[in-house]
Amino acid sequence: MKQPLDIKIWAIAWPAILANLSIPLLGLVDAALLGHLDSPVFLGGVAIGGAILSFLYWGFSFLRMGTTGEVARAVGGGNEAGALLSLARAAVIALVIAALLLTLQTPLMNLGLAIMGPAQELRAVAGEYGSLRLLSAPAVLLTYTIVGWFIGHQNTRWPMRILIITNVVNIALDWLFIVELGLAARGAAIATVIAEYVGLVVALLALRGRVRSEALTLPWAALREFRPYMHLLRSNTHLFVRTLALLWAFAFFTAAGESLGTAVVAANAVMMQFLLLAAFALDGFAYAAEGMTGEALGARDRTRFRAVVHRCAFWSALAAVVISLLILIARPWLFPLLSDIEAVQMVMRAQGLWLVMLPLAAAPSYLLDGVFIGVGATREMMLSMVFSALAVYLPVWYLTQDLQNNGLWLAFTLFNLSRGITLAGAYAWFSYRHRWFSPPPDQPV
Repeated sequence: MKQPLDIKIWAIAWPAILANLSIPLLGLVDAALLGHLDSPVFLGGVAIGGAILSFLYWGFSFLRMGTTGEVARAVGGGNEAGALLSLARAAVIALVIAALLLTLQTPLMNLGLAIMGPAQELRAVAGEYGSLRLLSAPAVLLTYTIVGWFIGHQNTRWPMRILIITNVVNIALDWLFIVELGLAARGAAIATVIAEYVGLVVALLALRGRVRSEALTLPWAALREFRPYMHLLRSNTHLFVRTLALLWAFAFFTAAGESLGTAVVAANAVMMQFLLLAAFALDGFAYAAEGMTGEALGARDRTRFRAVVHRCAFWSALAAVVISLLILIARPWLFPLLSDIEAVQMVMRAQGLWLVMLPLAAAPSYLLDGVFIGVGATREMMLSMVFSALAVYLPVWYLTQDLQNNGLWLAFTLFNLSRGITLAGAYAWFSYRHRWFSPPPDQPV
């Protein structure tokens, strides 16, 4: 049983890993093109505007996660019509949220700029960039739901294609609008908006090829029923709060580093990119867990459920060990490639071991996030994240300020470790109480 299961896990994981690793490429290309313009204002303004948009869009990533769990459980129960209805309901919610974002475009950007407090010359560029980028809200949020539908069907190849096509189009249009047409930050925003709508078209075409027959017989009148939306909103509210807590944790890490000096901020930002790359790689196994545990729950197959969790855990742990070893071995020559500023290199050398430990500390939380998304236990995910942020991260940082940057990295590492420990405790409690299969598969756990 293990070999076919492992093959299926890898068939889901590798396209997700490849797609995720393409994400940093776009940011690097934007930075390279804007960083060679006459003024650094364009690069700085786009970085600030992009951070505000990332916060908004990432905050609504629950549309992807919630859809995945709903669809996976419906598929496991042999209810393809229910899976498609879950997608349709999520799409309705996505369009409502997108309409609100577009309606509140100006106050949202002003609030974001007020929080970040950039210099006046950066504020103008960031505001224009962010306002233009918000035009892509319907495309981004609808694509989230479609990607969730595919992952719920254990298909990560189409999400990979959607993301790679979007990024390639974005990079090509960046060159056209920034370099050839000289539109600077405005060109970067226009390129991204067009690329995100291209990604939505690709997603819709992929979806159309998969659901044409089901759509013809779907009871569309069921979309007018109120109760399923309340179920979705309750689950998605948990995921929304969890995501906000995670975003706050990253924002606090950056803000706390600013008091330690420019070199520390720069070094921490570079090292954080390594952690994000590790997270993108480990998320591949979380995606496999999402789809496969949800399917097992829907099929009421306890044996398969446990086997999926155990094998995904094995591969996630192995991947974390490999990533940590690679970082450990590559540090001496990799850090100098990332910055030729001696002060920044000194910080990276001093705190580099945290990068070795973080994949090992964070891997359990990434995997168990996938399990809990798959089974729809989103409340436990929210409680784990909020507890880890407020009861571990903040107190450890406060008590270790004398350690300066080492204290900040210690707090961040224990925050990630706490997420894994609390979710593991919830998993053990659910297993002990036989709660995984106690409710009907179409109801929240």
